Amino acid sequence: MIADLFAWFADPAHWTGPGGVPARVAEHLGYSLLALAIAAAIALPAGVAIGHTGKGRRVVVAVSSALRALPTLGLLTFLAIVLQVGLRQALIPAVIVLVVLAVPPLLAGAYAGVHAVPRDVVVAARANGHSTRQLVSQVEVPLALPMIVGGLRSASLQVLATTSVAAYLGLGGLGRYLFDALAVQDYTTMLAGAVLIALLALVSDAVLLLFQRLVTPA
Repeated sequence: MIADLFAWFADPAHWTGPGGVPARVAEHLGYSLLALAIAAAIALPAGVAIGHTGKGRRVVVAVSSALRALPTLGLLTFLAIVLQVGLRQALIPAVIVLVVLAVPPLLAGAYAGVHAVPRDVVVAARANGHSTRQLVSQVEVPLALPMIVGGLRSASLQVLATTSVAAYLGLGGLGRYLFDALAVQDYTTMLAGAVLIALLALVSDAVLLLFQRLVTPA
């Protein structure tokens, strides 16, 4: 099996055309980045607001627990049936599912990061004449960045690993290697797809880990 896997990656036919590795990786990243951007636009402002005011902590726990408990493939099937989407609109339920997956770690990271800012720092900023907007943007968010990026790392790993379900609705991405190969029992291609997804997730995590260290205050 290992020899077959190396032969698969060495085959030039798997690296060209719309079904080649570069094209599938680009599709996979496109779906993932779109979902992460939407989730960040929802979760980060909410998490920062809750962490700043201290109100709604239970909401964070409840929402995170509820969303994490949802079965991804079941939710995808449910949305596809309810929304009655065709192949061209299949991206809608797929992105919704990925957004639901990404919101809890992003929300928790933003809330925990802002909430963990030392209160004496906040008091000192207030005494220095900072408005609420200045306090949040110039003090709390910069100090909370390491934990916010930590939430982004967790969300990215989960989304990149799960974006393969988009192929269930006929979309592209690395999931095509899994679903198409399963239909014809081509286990070498399935293994290659799984390796590519794992490598993509690991590279993404390494990049975000470096970024997290760069934004961590000295």
